[in-house]
Amino acid sequence: MGSKFLQEFKAFALKGNVMDLAVGVIIGGAFGKIVSSLVADVIMPLLGLLVGGINFTDLHITLKSAREVEGVMQPAVLLNYGNFLQTAFDFFVIAFSIFTFIRLLSKFQHKKAAEPVAPPAPTQEERLLTEIRDLLKESAEKKDTK
Repeated sequence: MGSKFLQEFKAFALKGNVMDLAVGVIIGGAFGKIVSSLVADVIMPLLGLLVGGINFTDLHITLKSAREVEGVMQPAVLLNYGNFLQTAFDFFVIAFSIFTFIRLLSKFQHKKAAEPVAPPAPTQEERLLTEIRDLLKESAEKKDTK
């Protein structure tokens, strides 16, 4: 029973679609990290500089200040909307990048599909049959003209 289960799992895991999906997830994860770094380390600091030196990840609203209760320091309760803005911007950059890539890929596929495919060269048999047809047609025309 266990052996059959492992064989079925192996057949499933080694199917082309599953392997393609796994590769896509791995590449997508790496791509997400690259875009997140681009947004966090390049775009957002420049945007922050343009709007007066604001670091978007530091933006927050203090709902409850930090305080000491019975000798224990209670941390402040913050609404970190700057992190949300950062994540939302990451999403839009990733979505735009994927849209652009898919659009480019689609144009490439349409261009490739639009190219007319040349018909294959006739085989020796087809050439001989064409010659026979032409000879028969010539012969019939000669009979009609007599």
